[in-house]
Amino acid sequence: MINRARRTTAFGLTAVLTRAATAALRTKAPGGPDRWERKNYAGRTVELYAGPASALAAAVGAGLVGPAAGFAVLAAGVCGAHDDVAGAGDPRRGFRAHLAALRDGEVTSGAVKLFGISAAGLVAGALLKERAVDKVLAGVVIAGAAHFVNLVDVRPGRAAAVVLALGAPGLLRAGAGAELSAAAMGAAAAVLPDDLGERAMIGDTGAHALGAVLGAAVVAGNGRAGLLLHAGAVVAAAVCGDRVSGVARCGMDE
Repeated sequence: MINRARRTTAFGLTAVLTRAATAALRTKAPGGPDRWERKNYAGRTVELYAGPASALAAAVGAGLVGPAAGFAVLAAGVCGAHDDVAGAGDPRRGFRAHLAALRDGEVTSGAVKLFGISAAGLVAGALLKERAVDKVLAGVVIAGAAHFVNLVDVRPGRAAAVVLALGAPGLLRAGAGAELSAAAMGAAAAVLPDDLGERAMIGDTGAHALGAVLGAAVVAGNGRAGLLLHAGAVVAAAVCGDRVSGVARCGMDE
């Protein structure tokens, strides 16, 4: 009963915080409403408030479970926000493109995101696990999960739906892993209706933050064998996504 109550609380907290933060941002619209609008893949105008709102709510929810997880989620959201702003209109996609630019002396927003989220994942992994190998694997899982959710964010509602689908099995576990899964799912559920309705998009800000919560949930709920399995999965997804250029990502159209 206690575990169920904690999961319910985590879900409800992030859902309510996401909706409240979205409403507050929409009312204030820092910098003016135009700064909070984008054209989606179909050319429709959508709001960006849901991205930072869900990232903030996820960071708070994760932080209440464990400060290390909250730090990783917040860092992922901040790096994603930087890319949403500084990288708008940049046609380069994939790690190789941004690393190539870095070799030429250009620090792209994608490179900042890559190294920033990776570093935050490793720091969180080091705090969440005791053995050196597990620390590294945990960092890979957290950063890789953040990247994966952003990778699938190519259609309205897809990233939020993936978070709900992947987070659900984590609810069956006891302890921090289940609470972190619930926190991710609460924020995802809160943004899903507007995202599906093409009224809002979560962008890199929300996608990376929600993915980081899922990664932290995996780390909290698994030993080395589980970490190896999940690390292999997110690395494979990253390689797949990086090999596909243009508007298609592993068979998914932008």
